[in-house]
Amino acid sequence: MKILVPIDFSPNSIHAFEFALALAQREKSEIQLIYVIEHIYDFAAQSALALESHWGEAEQKIKDLKEKYASSEVLISYQIEEGTPSISISKFAHESDVNLIVMGTKGAHGMKKWLIGSTAANTIKESTKPVLVIPENSNLTHIQKITLALEFEDHEPQYIDWIVGKCDQWHLGLDFLHIQVANDFKEELSVMGLEKYISKKFPTMPVKIHTFFAETPSDGLELYMEEHEESILMVCHKQRSLWSDLLENSESLHLAYSAPIPILVMV
Repeated sequence: MKILVPIDFSPNSIHAFEFALALAQREKSEIQLIYVIEHIYDFAAQSALALESHWGEAEQKIKDLKEKYASSEVLISYQIEEGTPSISISKFAHESDVNLIVMGTKGAHGMKKWLIGSTAANTIKESTKPVLVIPENSNLTHIQKITLALEFEDHEPQYIDWIVGKCDQWHLGLDFLHIQVANDFKEELSVMGLEKYISKKFPTMPVKIHTFFAETPSDGLELYMEEHEESILMVCHKQRSLWSDLLENSESLHLAYSAPIPILVMV
């Protein structure tokens, strides 16, 4: 497995790198660091000089970082690109056959910041690879499980298969979460069907399904995250009602989750 970690040498990106490093050690993966240089100068000569200096500084910092974490025994390589961060990151991940992108966010209330116009949000929109977003206070040693949020759509079984394998490799438990916004008998039947589906396909795996009743999907996610700080929350970008609520509904732009847990976004 190859994990791509965008890095700008900020504390948040270093923290995400350390989180990715811990994951890589659990499943014997390799890590690819990527640093993106944005063009900010108007004059060609000035731009060329700045680019050369920037490139050299970035390369030296990455080499220092590799040396610092050499004892991890994880294979670490790097790539320096020029352009828009989210586009460059997503393009490189796709062309390099990366399996997972791990990125950092700022602040204990990081959800709002990465939802609204940040590099992480734009990378999620652009990427063809899963993106794991790491809040600055999150620590893998405190993580006990991954919780997969489901809407009972046809595209979701492939994600169940994928995450069952990852939980085994990462030595984490797996729970399921469904946010119910109406008292719907069909949804209750779907929850029962999910339990039977998992029990039949993965007979040795314990099945734990959380159903949260809320006015909106984002309200339900917020409630769950507040109560389960030991979890990585996994959501699917194809879950249109969830993402439209999180990214488009103006009432949801106030989101600032008090529970700083990682978010794994499947695409």
